[in-house]
Amino acid sequence: MSLWELEQALWSQQGEVRIAGVDEAGAGPLAGRVYAAAVILPKGLELPWLNDSKAVTPRRREVLFDQIQARALGWAVAFVEPWEIDQLDILNSRMKAMQLALDALAPQADWALIDGNRDHGSRCGIVTPHQTVVKGDSRSANIAAASILAKVSRDRYMEQMDLEYPQYAFARHKGYPTKLHYQLLREHGPSPIHRRTFLKKL
Repeated sequence: MSLWELEQALWSQQGEVRIAGVDEAGAGPLAGRVYAAAVILPKGLELPWLNDSKAVTPRRREVLFDQIQARALGWAVAFVEPWEIDQLDILNSRMKAMQLALDALAPQADWALIDGNRDHGSRCGIVTPHQTVVKGDSRSANIAAASILAKVSRDRYMEQMDLEYPQYAFARHKGYPTKLHYQLLREHGPSPIHRRTFLKKL
């Protein structure tokens, strides 16, 4: 399946609208921000290796990150801080980050393709005209591009946090709930960037 089929179907229904893909990274970790990105690619743009960020090697993600930013008609990255995640919960935080990314786009999108099957929580939701797409990061070029920007942005942030809090080895596990991460949490206790509501197993 072409990564442009969803967009082509929308253009055939709605005319030449600006379509953004939106995806997030970092819903599952115990620490750090949740990131989201929104991307509007030029119609039909083909980028080598473009796919769901989880299916692309770290080195290729870095190359794609630069190419997407250089060639997109519009792109934006947004995030929600760990303390906000504790206040809102992760679903509301994901929705807030995705809408923040959409709001920051220039030009604005006429329509958004949202990765996943959720478009609102109890307090935050997507207000841009949109549709949700399950496994969208492997079905839409724009969502795939957004997944790359969100993933690389969050990984770079966690590498910065590793310098601030080296005792947690954030550069290795990026905050995800690995055996090593739990071991270091038990040794040192939570850092200022840990999501307290995610630490119930400690």
